Amino acid sequence: MKTKYWLLCAAFMMTACAGKSVFKDEFDDEKIWFELQAQLPSYPKPENLIFFDIGPISSHRHYIDETSIQVGDDGVIRYSLVIEPSSKVMNVSFEGLRCATKERKRYALGRSDGTWSQSHLTEWQRLENITQDYAQQELFKYYFCPLKSIVGSPQEAIRALKAGIHPKVKSLHQ
Repeated sequence: MKTKYWLLCAAFMMTACAGKSVFKDEFDDEKIWFELQAQLPSYPKPENLIFFDIGPISSHRHYIDETSIQVGDDGVIRYSLVIEPSSKVMNVSFEGLRCATKERKRYALGRSDGTWSQSHLTEWQRLENITQDYAQQELFKYYFCPLKSIVGSPQEAIRALKAGIHPKVKSLHQ
């Protein structure tokens, strides 16, 4: 037992120095999950935005900046989300989805001057069936985590967004 404890401590110290986060996998007590350090992308530009529909539950328009999509070796897909309410004031955030656990994390918020501000929420949060998570729920189910598994590349995610649904999910609905 002591050996396991010291190995866990050593792994934590090594990854802390490397800019990674260490978490125990909630589904497998023996498996340790390492979160890679998120790299902030360039601020979204209108020409790179792909619209995605979250249905009649919202009158806002939702977009993903295709140049921001990152599929990490840690099982996290990261992306810039742009929400345009009817007031035309854009809400911009850089977020991640962890498909294996159905969790989300907000890394940064966009400022009106086109720069990023680090998010104060640093913990992973379960996706809930609440208004604030509707866009992320749609991204999880229909685009980035088809059948609860992460897409293989940014290009696969972009194709799903442009098609309006991931082909794996579409085949289930036919």
